[in-house]
Amino acid sequence: MRRRRWACLVGAGAYAAVACVACAPLTLEPVAPPPVLPEQWKSLDAASVPGDSAGLPWQVARPSDDAPKGAWWEAYGDPVLDDLERRALQDSYTLQVAVARLDLAVSQVAAHAAALQPVVVAGATATRARTSANRPLSSYAVPNASTVQDEFRASLGVSYEWDWLGRIRLDVQGARASAQQAAADLENVRLLLAAQVASSYLQLRAVDEEMAVVSSAAVLQDKVVDLVGRRYRGGAASQADLAQQTALAQSTRAQLELLGIQRSQQEDSLATLTGTPAAQFRLGVAGLPGTLPQVPLAMPSRLLERRPDIASAERAMAAANAQIGVARAAYYPVLSLAPTLLGYDANVLSALVAARSVVWSFGAAATQTLFDGGRADAGVAAAKANHAATVANYRQTVLQAIQETQDALSALQALALAQRRQDEAVRNEDQASRIGLVRYQEGLDNALTLAVTQQNQLTALRVQAQIRGSQFLSSVALIKALGGGWAGLEVAH
Repeated sequence: MRRRRWACLVGAGAYAAVACVACAPLTLEPVAPPPVLPEQWKSLDAASVPGDSAGLPWQVARPSDDAPKGAWWEAYGDPVLDDLERRALQDSYTLQVAVARLDLAVSQVAAHAAALQPVVVAGATATRARTSANRPLSSYAVPNASTVQDEFRASLGVSYEWDWLGRIRLDVQGARASAQQAAADLENVRLLLAAQVASSYLQLRAVDEEMAVVSSAAVLQDKVVDLVGRRYRGGAASQADLAQQTALAQSTRAQLELLGIQRSQQEDSLATLTGTPAAQFRLGVAGLPGTLPQVPLAMPSRLLERRPDIASAERAMAAANAQIGVARAAYYPVLSLAPTLLGYDANVLSALVAARSVVWSFGAAATQTLFDGGRADAGVAAAKANHAATVANYRQTVLQAIQETQDALSALQALALAQRRQDEAVRNEDQASRIGLVRYQEGLDNALTLAVTQQNQLTALRVQAQIRGSQFLSSVALIKALGGGWAGLEVAH
């Protein structure tokens, strides 16, 4: 009879297993393709941009996922910048937060993967209890009595959830995608931090160069003030002429003060980026690097392989996709095993490990939700909505990458043309200033004409310095838009 009962249980279990295996496993939503990408970048007429006579000074690169992205800022050849980048990547608290988030995500992968393994539990209890003599009768033929009993129990049990639908595997898959997303986020923080340090430093150096221009102009204008003062005292110039030239010199000095504020702000920004209190950070005056680095320009489609923010968005989409399958598992029963492999139960400690004290159990459990008020449907709908949001975010991130690269490229090309024209304008203004000073000394022009000429010359010099600074800032923007350094890339000519 007992054998027949066990045969029935085994047969029922086998039937349930076959029925479960026959069910289709949980499936993922199709991953949405990225937006349609342009084949080439927009560019100005090659003849209008200085550089190689064969065309634009940008070459097509062929990067790959594992292409090394080294210290790209070293291309600027500035040791101070190299040191600031090293300090920022070592001491930045923003980067430390990203590292901690990656460690957390990796730990969560291990925690989710542990659900695929059985849980083995060992337990031991020792109790002494007194029963009530007034408890409800279990047999009316024998009256209850109060008793005191000891119980000692030791057990070794196992619990295991059968992942017959792949719910746990999908959960692990989603956790791994989240960890990969955290790794991509860390790389993106590194890239943004390095680019921000480079931009702040180069902007500070651009201000240094502009301050040098304004300072030189202020010195020259002070000399002209002395000249006009001598002419005024000799009766060759009016008081209005002296006031006009003095006001111009004072205005130039005021411009120096304003530039000093900009320099101080960039210096303080670099202090924060490198993990240093602003009050303890100082940088000496210097100029911009000598040459602008030439960046191999990747094709638009290659941004998908280089940009860490795109990789992060794609991994977020994969993680959200896996969660749809996890949410769908709520529609199906949960199958689990929870046997007690070996145990002992006795009323005296000395008899605990006796053969007569051995206990064991074996069983399987299946639970199926029959009514949950729509909770499972809401969970699936929420997972699908989250996935749709990550798909839209992924597409938007790709489009943003295309825009940032195109903007930086167009800016560099336009600035190259502007620099050539502004250099010519500075040469003309220098010549006009020299002639204007001679004409004033000869009495052919008044002080107002000379002041206007000097102001035009200063404006031209400042615009020239600003264009040069903008070129370096745009080069950093292009490198960042392309996903970082390009060391080790094979360049196609």
